[in-house]
Amino acid sequence: MMPLTMAKSGESVTIRKISGKDEVRQHLAELGFVVDSDVTVVNEIGGNLIVQVKSSRIALDKTLANRIMF
Repeated sequence: MMPLTMAKSGESVTIRKISGKDEVRQHLAELGFVVDSDVTVVNEIGGNLIVQVKSSRIALDKTLANRIMF
């Protein structure tokens, strides 16, 4: 498994695991980041990502993106 920060712009990946404290995982789940869901990396700037989840685009900082594994 690799963190989401390793995905390239335009790449679609399936989330395999989300690490971190319960509050962090809950917050990500509310945004649509759940195991077995597909996300597409729209853009990457200095490790920070813009990600397409379902019909929403969400900006993630590097720390949060590193908790999401594919």
